[in-house]
Amino acid sequence: MFELPDLAYDHAALEPVISKATMHLHHDKHHKRYVDVTNQILEEKGQKPASLEDVVRETAGKADARKLFNNAAQSWNHAFFWVCMTPSKQAPSGDLAKAIDRDFGGLEKLKDEFVKAGVAHFGSGWVWLAAEGDTLKIIDTHDGEDLLPNKGLTPLIVCDLWEHAYYLDHKNDREAFLKAWFDALANWAFAADQYAAARGTGEAWRYPLPA
Repeated sequence: MFELPDLAYDHAALEPVISKATMHLHHDKHHKRYVDVTNQILEEKGQKPASLEDVVRETAGKADARKLFNNAAQSWNHAFFWVCMTPSKQAPSGDLAKAIDRDFGGLEKLKDEFVKAGVAHFGSGWVWLAAEGDTLKIIDTHDGEDLLPNKGLTPLIVCDLWEHAYYLDHKNDREAFLKAWFDALANWAFAADQYAAARGTGEAWRYPLPA
């Protein structure tokens, strides 16, 4: 039903921040497993949802659907994570850059707050830059939780805080990983498109529709 999205870049393209070995493990193994289990559960239930977003929103907070939510949300989170990265170093521009200056006092202060939130998060999870209308905010979520159930929030970028995302390359130094990731890999062009969607121009990113 749902397929594992291909990467838009080579597995080695994000080095040295994220190694080829980590990308093969993370994308080809971890992410694929979440997609496979999501499909397995949906098949067992005889369900054919129109989108992965629907699955995540409809199962959020339901104890009897926790396994499906965890796997569907992690499938979505990882696919979003891949497109939040680019091998070409960028800087924010346009309306997004202005919003970063307004809400955080500049890119370096945004970086400080983003890294601080990621480091402070206990255990596995995600750290997001999101928009609530025009306003930018940093949010951390635990395990597979994401921002989809909150219709007022649009994710702009996210970084994975699970140890398998960085342990081969940075050991237990999550802070070093987050700083290097923010400086070298954040896809600000994609974030700008998401910010425009949050403000009513264009469509926010969606997981590929089921085959």
